[in-house]
Amino acid sequence: MKSAFLLFISFFAINAFGQQILESSDAISDCTGATNVLQTGEYRMQFSGKGGKVNDFKAYDMLSDLEEKNSLFCSFKASYNGRFSLKATCPQPIQMIIFEGETKYPCEEIAKGSAEIRRIITKPSLELGLDLVVSASTLYPIDLASGKELIICFIGTPKMKGYVDVNFTFEPINGELQETSEGGKLFDLRTDKKEPGLSILVRDYETGKPVIANITIGGIKGITAAYQGSDFRFSIEKSGKVQLKIDAEGYFFVDREEPVSANTETEIVVWIEPLGEGKSMQIDEIEFIPGSSEFLQSAEPKLRRLKDFLALNAGIRVEIQGHVHSNGENTFEAQKLSEARAKRVFHYLVENGIDKNRLTTVGYGNTMPIFPNAKFASEEQSNRRVEIKVL
Repeated sequence: MKSAFLLFISFFAINAFGQQILESSDAISDCTGATNVLQTGEYRMQFSGKGGKVNDFKAYDMLSDLEEKNSLFCSFKASYNGRFSLKATCPQPIQMIIFEGETKYPCEEIAKGSAEIRRIITKPSLELGLDLVVSASTLYPIDLASGKELIICFIGTPKMKGYVDVNFTFEPINGELQETSEGGKLFDLRTDKKEPGLSILVRDYETGKPVIANITIGGIKGITAAYQGSDFRFSIEKSGKVQLKIDAEGYFFVDREEPVSANTETEIVVWIEPLGEGKSMQIDEIEFIPGSSEFLQSAEPKLRRLKDFLALNAGIRVEIQGHVHSNGENTFEAQKLSEARAKRVFHYLVENGIDKNRLTTVGYGNTMPIFPNAKFASEEQSNRRVEIKVL
């Protein structure tokens, strides 16, 4: 059972000109910290036991009676036309609200009160959801067009830190996804099925079998979007670099950038490793200022990726490993710096909703460099890395 949910916090500040500015953070109890649920399936999510920095519902009069003192937000964006449903169970009573926005900034719409409330269950219940069989705690599923995004908020009793088990389902309405012979799902968007193009295949690192995953594509005009499947086919009219983000339930996430050429047959196979005790993931992009435990600004996107990964996999415990770049033998200073870097990541995760009991830290100084004889700044920066090991 995996666990989902992480959020960002948003609140309004007034600048010198009286204009409202939406600020955000990575905490898990406000809309802008919502965890992206990229892969449907069963998840176990944990309430943090506290509310966010602001009342996300203040612009809605009909929600004035709701006490948002302990909430979990998540978001789901449709990669094709489909029907969204869910089932949530919790040992303690919970409530649920689902919003849909018209723009790519649904949290801003919620803050302004312009996002549509698609479903709402205010009667506290141990089990609630969306299903074709309607009851007091179950409402109809939501038909969602490709590209549309839902914001789902679960509200628990104050200070509750219990788990909520959620099964997310999204089924195609018009059969855009096709079954493959190996049990995967093919998403083919070529305008001409006979023309050459870009193929992206997601495979299990251990078995070689297709893995149904969510893949977010950027960098190439015309195919930048989120998709779900194991095999993908695209027409490429201009050469460039394609950025890939792959997420699948029960696997480490993978981010890659690859060159592609226009009107040329190109195949990219992405091997993803299943989670398991003792397995680890290297995250080079969580970078630090040399000689410091302070993050570089470029580390922010990867920190959120790590936070979302842990929120979506709340059933695992991990060890955060810190590494430094330093020539020669490991020194006291290098050892302490590596420990400080691991603890800095630990504090970021805990501050933004990850249970501290799931995390441990360790520093390895400069005893395990990727580049023992680093010659370039990029190699030195790679030595200043963070690794995550499943316990």
